[in-house]
Amino acid sequence: MSPYNLFSMVFAGVEQGEVPVIFGDDYETPDGTCVRDYIHVSDLAAAHVAAAKRMATGEPIEPAYNLGSGDGTSVTEIMSAIARVTGNDFTPRIGPRRAGDPARVVASGDLATRDLGWAMTHTLDEMISSALEARAHLSHV
Repeated sequence: MSPYNLFSMVFAGVEQGEVPVIFGDDYETPDGTCVRDYIHVSDLAAAHVAAAKRMATGEPIEPAYNLGSGDGTSVTEIMSAIARVTGNDFTPRIGPRRAGDPARVVASGDLATRDLGWAMTHTLDEMISSALEARAHLSHV
């Protein structure tokens, strides 16, 4: 798990007693924080399997598929979900924007749904729980 992933950074900070930081709350998004689209690794793997199965049939396939919810989740929503799932009650600190951070980055999985029958199946809470399990496992390796 990348130490630069938002989940990892928040987990590490909370474990060390640090207050997580939200970089900017003045973006043109519903709550003012950046919006990103997250996908569970199992959903990503399922898309790869679906693509491989389609390729095996000889049916045409696109050279690339975006995979995502098409909606995204704000950093504030991520922080709230992590607090809820972990049971850690924290209030993030608002810091300055980071240079180059776009307000919104999301991916539409519509083409993968149409061609491959793929759809995201994991909720945000499941993604967080799974990331926590992976983190715990990796700390014992």
